[in-house]
Amino acid sequence: MKKILLFIVGFASLTIQSQEIQDAVRYSLDDMTGTARFRAMSGAFGALGGDLSAINMNPASSVIFNTDQVGFTFSNHSKKNESTYFGTYTEQCDSSFDMNQFGSVFIFHNNDANWKKFAFAINYENENRLDNSVFSAGVNPTTSIDSYFLNYANGIPLGTLQSNLYALNYNEQQAFFGYNGYIISPISENLSNTQYVSEVPAGGNYYQDNYVESFGFNGKVAFNLATQYKDFLSFGINLNAHFVDFNRASSFYEKNTNDLVNGVQDVVFENFLYTYGSGFSVQVGAIIKATQSLRFGASYESPTWYNLNDEFTQRLYATNRVNGVTFNDVVDPRILNIYPSYEVQTPEKWSASAAYIFGKSGLISFDYTLKNYSHTKLKPENDYVFRNLNTEMANTLNNANEFRLGAEYKIKELSLRGGYRFEESPYKNGKTLGDLTGFSGGLGYNFGYFKLDFAYSYSQRKSQEGFFTTGLTSPAFINTITNSFTTSFIFEL
Repeated sequence: MKKILLFIVGFASLTIQSQEIQDAVRYSLDDMTGTARFRAMSGAFGALGGDLSAINMNPASSVIFNTDQVGFTFSNHSKKNESTYFGTYTEQCDSSFDMNQFGSVFIFHNNDANWKKFAFAINYENENRLDNSVFSAGVNPTTSIDSYFLNYANGIPLGTLQSNLYALNYNEQQAFFGYNGYIISPISENLSNTQYVSEVPAGGNYYQDNYVESFGFNGKVAFNLATQYKDFLSFGINLNAHFVDFNRASSFYEKNTNDLVNGVQDVVFENFLYTYGSGFSVQVGAIIKATQSLRFGASYESPTWYNLNDEFTQRLYATNRVNGVTFNDVVDPRILNIYPSYEVQTPEKWSASAAYIFGKSGLISFDYTLKNYSHTKLKPENDYVFRNLNTEMANTLNNANEFRLGAEYKIKELSLRGGYRFEESPYKNGKTLGDLTGFSGGLGYNFGYFKLDFAYSYSQRKSQEGFFTTGLTSPAFINTITNSFTTSFIFEL
């Protein structure tokens, strides 16, 4: 057996991309971020307005302000992922700190009896925090990593796997790693051979662990215009610019003690993905003041049209034995795969809201949002990989309802706030990514020309995630708990 150590440095522009449903869903999800007041009331602001983060939900919100304002928000997030894999429990905790919101609004009063006010606003928010880490470990009683490589290799000629990695598409690259790491072997040395067998000793009870770490952001800048007609109708529009910068690194390890003399003893398989790009969306919304106390709101957000780029690299380390002699095989081509740009179209979003204001003493607000994740698409649709994934997403993803309830009570300059949030799973099975439940609370103090707000929010969501998309697909059951502390500084100009 020979030692494989490849030092090939280059760039590959591949025509077949390795996209998964979870990649498209990642950029379709909205996290609850924003100002401390917004977060303390669980984001139930669609009929209220008067908050910088409410502008990102209902564009009519900006014209509810009476004075110019500027604000920025800092948040500390801690996340705990509790994982169970074949009965073994593990947990991974991490935290992050960021300035997740900043913006300003400018109000222009009009003496005209009908069009009373106009507003212009710019607001940035980190729409979805992508920082996360999950560690799963356990003993798989039946399935080894060999099944992953066999699923890709069978049907590919041996001669293809003996060529340079940069000349191969994604599927062929996966088979290349299994072959050159001696995880799998051809049943014949004929270059036209297309059948392969495993070199992993059979017998089951394979110890496996998988560590996945991701970080990055999905940001949104809203450019807002709004106006108020007489004293009862406000409406506005947002032109939104979106930005994506996402890194994901995974390291899978498997140890096998079924045969200590021959075959694969252990494997480390590492994958690194970097995704970046930008997008655009449009929002329109209205707020109706039905009575002095009762308000209704409605808004629509178009799909976000992203143009994204992927960079991907892999490496594999394996320990093999032949008649008790150990060989350490390293497959590290040092190739950066740069895929062609592609588009992700997220689903549109509809929202309806109602709020009741108890004079100057407090308020209660309710928001309902509908998003059909089955409308998520990857483009160009004439690419057969994307076409198949779009069909799979249409059959796998579902309508998701979201409910938000918020309340505020004022004691002179002090405000006490609380909220509740429930978001349905985007998946029809309700298990791949489960329902989200959250609650929040906070307080704020008005110093006159300066406001200081604090918020605490909690959310919990369960999910199931396989280590790989084929072959070794047994899921780890993950319970994700997120705690966030937020502080906002608001200045009236």
